[in-house]
Amino acid sequence: MSQTDPERLASLSPQEFQAAFEAWLRDNEAELRAVEPNESLSVEEATAPPRRFQQMLYEGGWLRSGWPEEFGGTGGSAERRAQVYETLAVAGYEWPETLPTIEVLLPALQLFAPDLAKQYGNLFLSGQELWCQGFSETEAGSDMAAMRTRAKPVDGGWIVNGHKVWNSYASVSQRCVLLARTGEQEARHRAISMFLVDMDTPGIEARPITTMTGRNELSEIYFEDVFIPTERLIGQENEGWDQSMYLLQWERGMYAWMRQAWVHRKLDALRQHVEGSGYERQFAAAYLRALSLRLVSRKTLRRLAQGENPGPEISMDKLLLSSAEQATLNLARDVLRGEFEFSDDPAITRWIGDYFYTRSASIYGGAAEIQRGIVAQRVLGLPRGR
Repeated sequence: MSQTDPERLASLSPQEFQAAFEAWLRDNEAELRAVEPNESLSVEEATAPPRRFQQMLYEGGWLRSGWPEEFGGTGGSAERRAQVYETLAVAGYEWPETLPTIEVLLPALQLFAPDLAKQYGNLFLSGQELWCQGFSETEAGSDMAAMRTRAKPVDGGWIVNGHKVWNSYASVSQRCVLLARTGEQEARHRAISMFLVDMDTPGIEARPITTMTGRNELSEIYFEDVFIPTERLIGQENEGWDQSMYLLQWERGMYAWMRQAWVHRKLDALRQHVEGSGYERQFAAAYLRALSLRLVSRKTLRRLAQGENPGPEISMDKLLLSSAEQATLNLARDVLRGEFEFSDDPAITRWIGDYFYTRSASIYGGAAEIQRGIVAQRVLGLPRGR
C-alpha cells in the first residue's frame, strides 16, 4: 500500500485533498479491489474482521479526516468526511457496512460522552468493531417516547430489561448505543437515557431477521437483567431524547449525502441500458430526484458542519432520500425486465437486492407519513389534519 502522511491531510485545501485522495485510490487500486466490501455476501461474512478495506482507508488517514484527534482523527470538519464518501462512490467502490452507522453514532458520542468517544471511538472508526443502534421497539418506532425497555438504577449502574427490533447489524456488533426508559412511562420523552452497551454482556441476545434481500441485516435484541455500569451512561440521565434528536440530524444529513452519492452511481450504471429503451423520461425523473436530494443534503451538511441545528426542515432530506432511491431502483426493475425476474447473474442479483432494500427507505429512520406531517405543520405552518 502506498503511504501518505495522515497528519498533513488536515492542512490541505479541498482541491488539494481531492487530488491527493484520487491519486491514492489509483495507486492502491489493485489491493483495494481485492478487499472491497461485498454486500452480496452474507452479513456475517461481509462484516467479519479484519475489515481490511476500512483499515486501509483509516491507516491512510482518509477515514480519519474530519474527525477530532481525541479518538484517532486528523481534524477538520464534517464536510471533509463527505468529500471522502463522495469520492469513493464516484470511483465505484462500495462502502464498508460500518460507515453509515459511524456517521449516525459517533457525532453524538463525541458531543455528549467525549470520554467514551476517546476510549472507544477509534475502534469503531478503524473497523476493529461494529456498533448498532438499540432504539426502535414494537409499537414504538416513529414514536420513540412510547418505548418500554427500562433501565432501573442499582448500585454502580442500571439493570436493563426489554426488547428492541429492526436493529441493523446487531447480530454481528460488538457494542450498542441503547435508549432505555429511566423514569415513569407517563413521562414519555422526558425520562429516556442513552447508554453504550457491550453486546457480549450477560443477558443480551440478538436474534437475526432475514430480510427480503436474503441477508440478516436486521435483528431483535432481548435484554434480560442486563447490568450497565455507571460510566456507560451517555451524557446525563433522562436526556436521551435530546441526544437522539441530535443524532437524528446526522442520520438525516450525512446519511442522506452518502445515499445521494450511491444513487448517482446507480444511475450512471443504468445509463447504458436506458439509451434507446423508451425509459429516458423515467431516467430523467429519477435523476432530478437524486439531484434534489444532493442539493438539499449538501445544505444540511454545511449547517451541521457549522454547528447549526437544521430543525424540522431536515425531514425533507429523509423524504427526498426515499423518493430518489425508490425511483432509481424502480427504473432498474423496468429497464432490466426479464433479467430482473429470472437471471441468476450476480450483477442482476445485486440489482434485485438493492431494489428490495429501497422498499424500506420510506419506513426506516422515520416513516414518510410522519415526515410529511412534520413538514406540513412545522415547516409550512399548515393546520393539523383531523
